[in-house]
Amino acid sequence: MTLVQCIVDADNYLGETPIWNAAEQALWWVNCEQPPALHRWDSRSGRHDEWPMPSRVGGFVPKEDGGVVVVLADGLYDWDPVSCALTLRVASGLPDHVKLHECHCDRQGRLWLGAFDHHYPADRGAAGGWFQRLDHDRLIRVVAGISVANGLAFSPDGRTMYATGRIRGQVDAYDLDAGSGALSNPRCFIRHEGPGFIDGATVDAQGAYWAAIVGMGELRRYTPAGALERVVALPFSNPTKPAFGGPDMATLFVTSTKMTIPDTAAFGNNGGLFAMEPGEFGIAETPLSLMG
Repeated sequence: MTLVQCIVDADNYLGETPIWNAAEQALWWVNCEQPPALHRWDSRSGRHDEWPMPSRVGGFVPKEDGGVVVVLADGLYDWDPVSCALTLRVASGLPDHVKLHECHCDRQGRLWLGAFDHHYPADRGAAGGWFQRLDHDRLIRVVAGISVANGLAFSPDGRTMYATGRIRGQVDAYDLDAGSGALSNPRCFIRHEGPGFIDGATVDAQGAYWAAIVGMGELRRYTPAGALERVVALPFSNPTKPAFGGPDMATLFVTSTKMTIPDTAAFGNNGGLFAMEPGEFGIAETPLSLMG
């Protein structure tokens, strides 16, 4: 049985977007709301820092030249870690009830981001979000019909993008043109039936897709062909997103949420940051390139 430890009792309402910074030997992540904040845990000292954000934060990515781009509800902002100043890079362009949510850089350093239509789930048909791609200082709308964006990850060779939010319970795979960033050939990669739902995900060095099943206290590892290879039971019910890190990329970190998940029973220390060593290795994330 895999040993899972809580390394930061962060008390996050909605922890998301864990990203390992190899130069700092630190893990960064966000609490989307209540309160919105950017977090950092230093693996060497054990220090946990937190920076408040002015509005709901859907994620962040590190920049190639230092600093980070923070995805707030209404746009992308450059954040300076010294002054903590936020500078608008590009506005969302989506209606006010559709908040930017879920982001990741592909293997070429392009930023992709999704959205959360806040009319969902009260309106099960609400799907006013998009998956968008940042091209220089423009957001290009690529995939329409998104209710709640999740599951965003990229294959090791950078030629496949995975994402969910278009069809309930389904993760789609897309062919990704490495040069242009164009998507094609959308298809069902995996389906989740039953209680809980697929939240965040990552891909390991073998190309397997690790999905967090929020509400069920599970990580599920799928082969590149979409076959379920393993279920890792967790000591808490609400994992939100896994990410590999550590000195040799052999540690799998997992954020969590204190939110109530319908039709499931909560257990464990939800809201914390957890870590384990599953036996696989991850891939260092590509920062946002200067051309992104």
